[in-house]
Amino acid sequence: MNYMKNKIAFITGATSGIGMATARLFAENGLKLIICGRREERLKALSQELSKVTEVHTLNFDVRNRKEVNKAIESLPEQFSIIDILINNAGNAHGLDTIDQGNPEDWDAMLDINVKGLLYVTKAILPQMIAQESGHIINIGSTAGKEVYPKGNVYCASKHAVDALNQGMRMDLNGKGVKVGAINPGLVETEFSKVRFKGDSKRAEKVYQDFTPLKANDIADVIWFAVTRPPHVNIADLTVMCLDQASSTIVNKNN
Repeated sequence: MNYMKNKIAFITGATSGIGMATARLFAENGLKLIICGRREERLKALSQELSKVTEVHTLNFDVRNRKEVNKAIESLPEQFSIIDILINNAGNAHGLDTIDQGNPEDWDAMLDINVKGLLYVTKAILPQMIAQESGHIINIGSTAGKEVYPKGNVYCASKHAVDALNQGMRMDLNGKGVKVGAINPGLVETEFSKVRFKGDSKRAEKVYQDFTPLKANDIADVIWFAVTRPPHVNIADLTVMCLDQASSTIVNKNN
């Protein structure tokens, strides 16, 4: 994959899970990286690790804040200013409640990060991709964007929005040389459930018990597959689940 070497990838939510695994895989294959996240200490640690094998630039900002997003991207040094690949990975789930019991603050967090954050980052980077008639945007969706499950209401709505935006971006950017695609994982063992359950580790661990879930590295492999296709090939929409998952509500837990 020598043609990928020295391309620049911009990864949001790089301080954990799928984002971190993707950053590591990209670094191993010689891509230059712009890694982004809110947790500055984790960013520094990851940068130190990956700088041993590639060039890395860190951006510490919150995707929910449009001014922060624009300021961070405008601050990029010249050697990192031409972005070839954007991985819109930042996202989260907060709470698992019926709609009448839901917390509006949780709703705001999910919609602000999963939907508006993706829009803010994309809007800031797109002009340069359009100008160079080249670029690749990967939106990290979810099986929750393909089907709704009980108590998933607003999280599912946010990921359905990502699905719609992915389709809309692909239509709007057709003919401009920019690839757009979505990777939609099912159950992946990351910090996802711990965040959803407000730090309740025991409850989070139960989500992944008695079956073999996907790992962050599995999704990073799929992302790598998508971004390394020939120029005429675009992976528009890809859903990936572990063997034991048939849907959001059907999981074989007999192992």
